[in-house]
Amino acid sequence: MLFDLDGTLIDSAPAILASYRDAFEVAGREPACPIDASIIGPPLTETLERLAGDRDKELIDHLAEQFKQSYDRSGYRQTSAFDGIPAMLARLKDGGLSMSIATNKRLHPTRLILRHLGWEDHFDAVYALDLFEPRLPDKATMIARLLTDRRIDPTSAVYVGDRDEDGRSADANHLPFLAATWGYGSLSAAEMAPHWRAFESPAALADALLGCG
Repeated sequence: MLFDLDGTLIDSAPAILASYRDAFEVAGREPACPIDASIIGPPLTETLERLAGDRDKELIDHLAEQFKQSYDRSGYRQTSAFDGIPAMLARLKDGGLSMSIATNKRLHPTRLILRHLGWEDHFDAVYALDLFEPRLPDKATMIARLLTDRRIDPTSAVYVGDRDEDGRSADANHLPFLAATWGYGSLSAAEMAPHWRAFESPAALADALLGCG
């Protein structure tokens, strides 16, 4: 099974938002829209363009560098697991399920966070958009690459995420999509496609995946 990371397994909002604020403060810029949890999820460059209200490459590169320095130095340590996630991961691992990460987050801080939370041994593969050169264009492509590289049959896998993009990326790869509604990117009933399944807690998700409910 494949997992998104931010908003699905981890509450990274405090760390990410603090580093975005640091980046704009160092750059002496006022953000064009609020720096709040609604911005979390898309890739870094896309989010910075939205926050800056500008696509100037020099500006975005400068903001990105400031964000990375803040986040990778110490900001990532403010990340925590959502309630019930450690127990869910332990149950799934004990149940013999293979688990992988497919995230829009950069690979370096992803690995820092997994080490910080003691999850390094939980996942058989960790994929990010910048795992490859050239960088992968989107999450759907990343999931396709993971499935191919790991020789995973889509009929025996699922993707777990918290946003519409996650569901659409799963659909593009013919994977069932399981929506984690406990995170900050929770999908509303109006956003849920009829064939997606929503879960209100990690325990309920584990029950379903292990055939307990």
